[in-house]
Amino acid sequence: MIKEIGKVYLVGAGPGDVEYLTVKAYRLLASAQVLVYDALVDSQLLDCVPVDCLKIDVGKRGGKPSTSQNEINDLLVKHCLEKKQVIRLKSGDPLIFGRCILEIAALKNAGCEFEIIPGISSALAAPLLAGIPLTDNVLSRCFAVCTAHEPETLNWEVLASLETLVILMGGKNLPEIIHQLIKYRKSHSTPIAIIRWAGTPRQEVWTGELGNILEQTADLSLSPAVIVIGEVVRLRDYL
Repeated sequence: MIKEIGKVYLVGAGPGDVEYLTVKAYRLLASAQVLVYDALVDSQLLDCVPVDCLKIDVGKRGGKPSTSQNEINDLLVKHCLEKKQVIRLKSGDPLIFGRCILEIAALKNAGCEFEIIPGISSALAAPLLAGIPLTDNVLSRCFAVCTAHEPETLNWEVLASLETLVILMGGKNLPEIIHQLIKYRKSHSTPIAIIRWAGTPRQEVWTGELGNILEQTADLSLSPAVIVIGEVVRLRDYL
């Protein structure tokens, strides 16, 4: 049943395939009046909303034209104040590198009701779907997740010391990532995996070492990709 007041649901779509949606996310999509979605959301997810749902593509894909964050904020507020049930659909989990805080701030300032619905982050799902465990009793007792969208902002000395590193939004900056890790004494033979379009029929995986992965992926588009660096990548052969 549609409520008499507007509300915005900030929903995580998971890594891609509609089958990785949570049950709650699926139910909310089925009753949505307005859907505001990013470019990376799999097109199958658009079939989950009612036929009369207003679908708004805000196209937030790195390096390509997209709706500004302020415009997105205004859209959410506008439709919520019109007493609509609004789904803000984001890839993965909405609070992991999703600029969700800016949208929440705009909703709070406008007095709009909102709720955050968790999703499966590609940082966790992509390695799993590629057969790579992020932890192991011997090889990896911890892991870290970062975005390499702005590699110059990262503390590479600390990151290079970790047993397992998961990097999002790093495809275009792969040469710089490798340069920085080796600069801070990561071995050229350290295993690396690049998982593109994880959780979709287009999923592809490249594995190698820091010293040779650039040769393997030369002239390829590696976006969207999750990069896993560490000895656990070798376990893929067993899993």
